[in-house]
Amino acid sequence: MFVSKMTLNQSSLFGQVDDLQDLTFIERPIRRSLKTAEEIEKLTVDEDLNDIERAVYLLSSGQDVQRASVIINLPNLVRQNPAETFRRVVPKVREVLHVAGADMQLAAAGSFLTLLQDDIVLIQTHTHSILQIVLLNLDHRDTVVSNAWLETLLSAIDALPKETIRQEILSPLVSKAQLSQSLQARLASCRILGKVACKFESPIVKKDLLPLVRSLCQDVEYEVRSCMCRQLENIARGIGLDHTKAAVLPELVELARDEGSTVRLAAFDTIINLLEMFDSDDRTRVIFPLVKTFCEKCFKADEAVLASLSFQYGKLCHGLSASFTEEQHLWFLEFYKKLCVLGLQHENGHSDNQVYPLELESKYALVRRNCAYNFPAMVLFADPNHFLTELYPTFSSLCHDPEITVRRTMAEGFHEIVKLLGPNVHFIHKELVVLLQDDSLEVLDALLSHLQETLELATSRGEGPGPESKLIVPELVPALAAAEQKAALSLRWRVHERLLQRYACLPRVVSADQIYFRFLQRMFAIVTTNNVLPVQREAARTLCMFLRYNRKQEQRQEIIGKVLQELAQGRSYWNRLRYLDLCEIAMELFSKAYFCKHFLIQALELVNDPVANVRYKLCHMLPQLRSTIRLPADKHLLQQLEFCVRKLLCREKDKDVVATVRKTVLELDKMDITEPEQLERQQSEAKLTSEKHTEKKRRDSKTGLSGTKGLSGSTSGATLSTSSGKELRKAKLARSRSLSSHPTTPKMANPDKTLKVKDSGSCPGKGKNLLPMNADEALRSHHFSVAAASSVLSPTPSASSMPVLIRSNTTNTLVDHPHQHQHRSSTLDHRSTNGSKDTQSRKLSIQRKSNSFGMQSGRE
Repeated sequence: MFVSKMTLNQSSLFGQVDDLQDLTFIERPIRRSLKTAEEIEKLTVDEDLNDIERAVYLLSSGQDVQRASVIINLPNLVRQNPAETFRRVVPKVREVLHVAGADMQLAAAGSFLTLLQDDIVLIQTHTHSILQIVLLNLDHRDTVVSNAWLETLLSAIDALPKETIRQEILSPLVSKAQLSQSLQARLASCRILGKVACKFESPIVKKDLLPLVRSLCQDVEYEVRSCMCRQLENIARGIGLDHTKAAVLPELVELARDEGSTVRLAAFDTIINLLEMFDSDDRTRVIFPLVKTFCEKCFKADEAVLASLSFQYGKLCHGLSASFTEEQHLWFLEFYKKLCVLGLQHENGHSDNQVYPLELESKYALVRRNCAYNFPAMVLFADPNHFLTELYPTFSSLCHDPEITVRRTMAEGFHEIVKLLGPNVHFIHKELVVLLQDDSLEVLDALLSHLQETLELATSRGEGPGPESKLIVPELVPALAAAEQKAALSLRWRVHERLLQRYACLPRVVSADQIYFRFLQRMFAIVTTNNVLPVQREAARTLCMFLRYNRKQEQRQEIIGKVLQELAQGRSYWNRLRYLDLCEIAMELFSKAYFCKHFLIQALELVNDPVANVRYKLCHMLPQLRSTIRLPADKHLLQQLEFCVRKLLCREKDKDVVATVRKTVLELDKMDITEPEQLERQQSEAKLTSEKHTEKKRRDSKTGLSGTKGLSGSTSGATLSTSSGKELRKAKLARSRSLSSHPTTPKMANPDKTLKVKDSGSCPGKGKNLLPMNADEALRSHHFSVAAASSVLSPTPSASSMPVLIRSNTTNTLVDHPHQHQHRSSTLDHRSTNGSKDTQSRKLSIQRKSNSFGMQSGRE
């Protein structure tokens, strides 16, 4: 046996050695990747160098990563020492950028943009050197790098003064816009011209910039013509309305007839953006024929431009509608109808059986999606009163389009169409049901964004906001129910959550009976069986909304009974947790009286729940539950809540629940125990007392005694007010002391005085108290009992720490059931003779032990 053990140990040892050898092979590549001594030496910099000297040294002889670090840190160097940085560091950066890679160039572009925008240095002093570096790198052979430097320059123009732009940017721009320059330089010139046009007055733009603009609009390269055409909008706004017609419009007309499709598209977009700058005569004689020719040419031979045309179509029609004749208006409407069925039907209306290439089919689908996006604008263009005859077939076609993106776009704008139709909204009820029952969840999700507004408008007669003014939409309720089922079966629970949130509006849309028989049971099923917590909570909120707006008493009672049976008394602790969630929602939606009547008692009964998570959540909710109680009407509920806290303090063994209930007791103690009803009652009583005193003074004035009695009355009133204020401050001080983390032994300062403590659960008529207590003192004692219990009791009650509020000369019995509101009042009499302190402490120990026995007997 010993030999076998040795063999086993040796084999395991050899196995470990093999594993270690494998690890050495794994470590070898890691060691090879570490820096060598020579590399470390190259990366080492003398610590005695200051920041400027270190930057110069690294730029001159450092590694690429060190140079990039200096360039990124350049704004900080300028802030610290601008003069030395521009004298020594910036020239080195300029040298490095000649041979720098793309990453370093991009870092430099960002640093110089920071210098120009943040105004770190005086622009007049050092802007020249910065702009020279920026303009020099605009011609970089890498397009990405050159575009980065161009964006730096364009962004800096907004922060530069006019004179700097004129001297540093416009002067070299004249040479860069020539045909002899590279394509990249001419494209940059176009964008710079469009940017600086808004910085100068109209005469300067017309004199200095317009010749360059005309030259670039006639460039031999179509990219330059297209780029310059897109900047004509800024040029037109720079020279103003007066010169736009004479200088810009002829260029746009010529570019709109260009042989390049991208140039024509740029001209078309620019014309649409500048429609408000053309007068009615120009729109009728120039713009309309030009746009009509452009549309016809694109529809027949240029599918690439159709996407942009269809996207801008609504804006185009509205911009020109004021200048249209009836014939022109009809032409644009018919052309829009053709775009809406592009790729689906021939112009004669028959189905198109032709199979398009995939690329062309996707372009046609994009055109129809853009048409769906513009449909609300076209309803306004065609006049909503003519919707049924002019646009309804097109509307129905788009809602049944085979492409999901088209139907989704129609769903996104459905609420706007509903608003435009107004009293004619019943025309599109069928399509609303179709979109609710769509096979794609994306369409339903798009419809959810404005579902409440859509449903309320779609079912309104326009006679009022009440349910009696609602239209009955055929198949609407089954479609809504089917949409919820589809969302529930999908894996996209967020869509399901949003749908349940929107369904809270159903009481304003459909009748209470339809909600009761078609949706209510479904909400219960989601709350009790769904596996996603946000979905369950949203279903609980919707359920509360259904309950709130239900006006039939029998149905309301049945719903509440079902909530209590399936949730508050549910077999699964998960359902009982959802009941507490529902209570939080009910406190927001219902009145305090309604909540206390139907939900509070069942929530407090969960203090006996066997699952700690339920008790833990209940502890968190106790301050909210306390805020719903109004005194003196709900005095029995306050007693029940206090008993709930006592039970948690005395019997709870879960450490998290114990910690939570102690924090909760602190919050309860901070809450103001003076209720609005009490304040009103006290104010009315004070007013009545004042009136009695006034009447008495008037009567006594006849006998000459009014002065003395009035003085005594006012003095007694002041004394009463002062004493009550002192009592309140003493009570708050006692509560704050009782909630300290260390239990303290009560001091027996005066053994001749009798200490009387009224049990918080006692009711009037039960037991005899040595001192009578008014309503306010009774409330203070109730609240004090909770506070005192939290600090004195430990998670497991022991004989050494017991709350004073439950001590008695006899064996106490702690009531288990929260419905038992009556407690026996107890009076603690400490009568001591002139004995020693040892005798007092021994008596106190005996009393604690008897009290502990009482607590244990109550727990049993």
